[in-house]
Amino acid sequence: MHELIKLEAIDKRFPGVHALKGVSFDLFAGEVHALMGENGAGKSTLMKVLSGIWQPDGGTIRIAGEEVTIPSPHAAQALGIGMIHQELALMNDLTVAQNIFIGREPRKSFWRLDEAALNQAAQDIFSAMNISIDPRAEVRTLSVAQQQMVEIAKSLSHKSRVLVMDEPTAALNDKEVHDLFTIIERLKSEGVGIVYISHKMDEIKKIADRVTVMRDGAYVGTVKASDTPISTIISMMVGRELENTEVDIPDLSDAPVALEVRGLSRGKAVRDVGFTVKAGEILGFAGLMGAGRTEVARLIFGADRRDAGEIVVHGKTASISSPKDAVAAGIGYLSEDRKHLGLALGLDVTANVGLPNLAHFSNGFGVIADAKLGSVTRDYIKQLSIRTPSERQEVRLLSGGNQQKVVLAKWLLRNCDILIFDEPTRGIDIGAKSEIYRLLQSLARDGKAIIVISSELPEVLRLSHRIAVMCEGRLTGILPGGKATTQEEIMHLATQRRGELGGEAA
Repeated sequence: MHELIKLEAIDKRFPGVHALKGVSFDLFAGEVHALMGENGAGKSTLMKVLSGIWQPDGGTIRIAGEEVTIPSPHAAQALGIGMIHQELALMNDLTVAQNIFIGREPRKSFWRLDEAALNQAAQDIFSAMNISIDPRAEVRTLSVAQQQMVEIAKSLSHKSRVLVMDEPTAALNDKEVHDLFTIIERLKSEGVGIVYISHKMDEIKKIADRVTVMRDGAYVGTVKASDTPISTIISMMVGRELENTEVDIPDLSDAPVALEVRGLSRGKAVRDVGFTVKAGEILGFAGLMGAGRTEVARLIFGADRRDAGEIVVHGKTASISSPKDAVAAGIGYLSEDRKHLGLALGLDVTANVGLPNLAHFSNGFGVIADAKLGSVTRDYIKQLSIRTPSERQEVRLLSGGNQQKVVLAKWLLRNCDILIFDEPTRGIDIGAKSEIYRLLQSLARDGKAIIVISSELPEVLRLSHRIAVMCEGRLTGILPGGKATTQEEIMHLATQRRGELGGEAA
């Protein structure tokens, strides 16, 4: 194998943050080199230097042995470097095919695009990926998981020699992950080098040849994936051992019902869904992509208009036709798409935490008590271990996992009785996941009614007191949480397209 890239002593600073401290990294043709570390370790920053998004303050970059500078993403593409970002960067008003080939569209003439050829080229990539997405569909109509697959297709269309994948499976189900790994194996056989950033240990053991670990912006070490136990990699990442606590299911027989959903429907996406959540309970939602879990959450929160159904909060029917109504009823929602729906990226941490809570920090004339809000924000930064130089740091400069924690903080400050967490640990490292698990369990012990939507079955089993399973918009069953249920039982209900409900009664 010949060396494709070599980064030596890369240094990068931002205001108040030394993001990269003399980091070195290399990649060979035909290998998958995993890059791991906790949130804020510097993984994405290093790869953004490689892909021309940011310029290093020190160090050298070599491509095929030749020292280069990479002043822009376009320059990186010209050098054969492609990057699939953790945060989606698609244009919602364009079609899937137009997004994939933006700036490289086939033309019938100088003035006319060849839409048929454009759509066929996109379809050819999807066929090779073994996925079904309409190239003519507008991106805004796709789910987050489908948009992630479009991002992957876009990078593959450049025929890159080096492909950086930053959390590529965060929104994918098991079949889609399997299909992606098949694509990766094909690319390896063709001599493509792949940098794979992920927090999912099982994926790393399946797909990676080598693993490099970073911590606090510095290089920790490189090991061979097949020879290194997961516990060793975790220790390199976090510098400590993590507890693996099983879910402790409380006796909620006398607990009041906090939320009841009756006959909730919206077209084919949600079909006559009903369930209850008690105070102090964590109800997990499992299902494959397109099952309708997020759609149910959005209907409860008033983000989408329902065709039918009733939402009962603490025994009283709630009139919810907008998120404002839901928040007034004591319902908080942490969206699966934090970048577009959960955060104001151009504002600082304090402003984001305060947005749903301004009435608590303003006087009768609308003047915000900045000092009080800043003090409360600092408390949540400490409680959630948000890695930021200060509460005045712009959220767009935080890592994906720390952005997710900021979203958590704003709803915790709102003190809602009912909290809906949609993929709360997506893109979050293994250490931070443990912190969020403990946090959710603590909220439940405090009497909060919690819904957790997750595509990771081990996470659903670890967190949930009960597990609601959906398939094609229908609730196919509700199972007990913890060790009383297996992943196979969940998958059986998740693929039960028609007919009887399984599991216990809702």
